Amino acid sequence: MTEIVLRRVLFVFMLILSVSLLVGCTNMDKRPEYRSGYLYYPTALVNADRALDEARTAGKDKECPAEFNALKDKVDKAYEVYMSCHTQEAIDMAQEAIGKIKALCPPKPVPAPAPAPVPVPVPEPKKVEPAAAKVEPKPIVLEDIHFDFDKATLTAEATAILKKNIAVLKDNPNVSVRIEGNTCSHGADDYNMRLSERRAAAVKEYLVKEGGIEESRMTSMAYGKTRPLCEENPTPKNKNSECMKSNRRVHFEVVAK
Repeated sequence: MTEIVLRRVLFVFMLILSVSLLVGCTNMDKRPEYRSGYLYYPTALVNADRALDEARTAGKDKECPAEFNALKDKVDKAYEVYMSCHTQEAIDMAQEAIGKIKALCPPKPVPAPAPAPVPVPVPEPKKVEPAAAKVEPKPIVLEDIHFDFDKATLTAEATAILKKNIAVLKDNPNVSVRIEGNTCSHGADDYNMRLSERRAAAVKEYLVKEGGIEESRMTSMAYGKTRPLCEENPTPKNKNSECMKSNRRVHFEVVAK
């Protein structure tokens, strides 16, 4: 009889011990390898270590080292408080540290880009009105052509204009012209001078080969960036402003009739 009672008491004791162990491990987690002391700690403390590891992997210990080290000290302090049997206080400290770790090194605001410069309007050529008292001969108008930035090749728009100019030159066989190459203000002086020479040469070659205009009726001149239609200081953002586009041109000057 006594042996049966002892077995029942031992069974109840083991049952109570098992329940106690299960209850004691609730909200506990295995510590990181670099932590000493107990094998298991409250989950909040272990999560604080994990948050520190994630921040370190993201480079936040280098980006804002003072704030990172202060939070690391706070997590270490939470472990010390827990070891002093102040469990809830340690958990509160760890949870507060987790929130601050996740907010480490907020991204810096990106400044808004500066507004684009207002294009300077290109002045329109003055119209020559014939006098009412007498009939003036029809003026010979050869339209300028324009080029892409840092290019001397003729665009489709440029060749369309040149075809019109060829028709005018054929209608006026006694007219000679000076082909004047120009550039915008981007680039060095000597480079722009050579670029304007190439632009004038490309136009002259087209008039001879495609238009059949006698080469003897044409001369060419390179002005580089010395004769702008529009004044604007060069910046990295205004290479294709209306002002700069107007200066990248070949102008036709009638020199003889």
